[in-house]
Amino acid sequence: MLEHDAGLPDELVQIRETTRRFMQRDVKAAEDQVPHDAFELPAHLLEPLRDKAKAMGLWAARSPTELGGGGLSLLAAAVVAEETAKCRMGAYIPACGATGSNPPAPVLLGTREQIERFAIPAIREGRKAFVAISEASGGSDPARSIRTRAVLKGDRYVLNGAKMWITGAATASWGLVFARTGEQGQRGGITCFIIDGRPKGMECREIPVIRSYSPYEVVFNDVEVPVEHRLGEEGQGFALCEKWLVEGRIPYAAGTIGIGQAALQIAIDWAREREVFRSKLADKQAIQWMIADSDMELRAARLLVHEAARRGDAGLNFKTESSIAKVVATETAGRVVDRCIQILGAMGVSKELPLERWYREMRIKRIGEGPSEVHRMVLARELINAGNA
Repeated sequence: MLEHDAGLPDELVQIRETTRRFMQRDVKAAEDQVPHDAFELPAHLLEPLRDKAKAMGLWAARSPTELGGGGLSLLAAAVVAEETAKCRMGAYIPACGATGSNPPAPVLLGTREQIERFAIPAIREGRKAFVAISEASGGSDPARSIRTRAVLKGDRYVLNGAKMWITGAATASWGLVFARTGEQGQRGGITCFIIDGRPKGMECREIPVIRSYSPYEVVFNDVEVPVEHRLGEEGQGFALCEKWLVEGRIPYAAGTIGIGQAALQIAIDWAREREVFRSKLADKQAIQWMIADSDMELRAARLLVHEAARRGDAGLNFKTESSIAKVVATETAGRVVDRCIQILGAMGVSKELPLERWYREMRIKRIGEGPSEVHRMVLARELINAGNA
């Protein structure tokens, strides 16, 4: 492979190599048995992979070991995320689901009963959860856009409203919903609730998009939520998940780098073998520069992701670094996949290869976890206001 270790300690290089072998030998063999646009593996292929991932310590990488997870550092999780993205499904389903998933971190701050009922089964059994924040009125400014409301009536809250672009809502075992309990426009007026299964009054409507599987609109019509399923106190919704939102951008960004790296390897292999105008494609300067630019940009993006992860592991504020890493990585990966398609020509958009699927997925990555423009806006404000007391 092309990437350099970028100062990784030996144990993380070993984790990377273990994950890479698992992906190449086991996950790819399973994924090759399903259609190009498949977004899940059948149980008879998935379960053996999950058993292997658990044995290798790759299961639920960021979840605490005492709850059944891998207990990896944020930097280690970034290294794993880069490798587990290197499959057709990898942009949104790392390792085709073989490495499980971490529950939304806010639930780990809940009561012991909430942790035992929701977090532990999610970690140990791979049960899926959804997170519902965005609404039709906008997802980038939740303080003003959230209109779903929760009203306390006796020992229950009653939820009314709708959420948009919610991944996995129809198949999840449970989820977190952020609803307004205070005045419109107040970030502190938002509360988080745990939704158990599909309660009466909750509807999921598929929203077709350019990728191979779709998010959902989730509608709440007088959905009752027991008080004991409120996560934290009223008005603490965003305070509970702020660290999780910042941290989540690290594996998100690392995964896009993995896709870009895999695409670049495909393009290099093709350029080495393809002959045009009496010489190899790899001998053409235009192709050489596309390959060189892609490698340089991926290296730079990886360093930014690792820097942000290291700051997080050190307990430092890494909100800005996380945003920078997310923007640079997602935009870099999009450019790299685009260049690789260009190098392969018509074969690049053929479904014989994963490039066209990755191209669609990378376009979404610039929007998810906060659009690039919002991160730029926040960074610019910090730079402009620096030193203004």
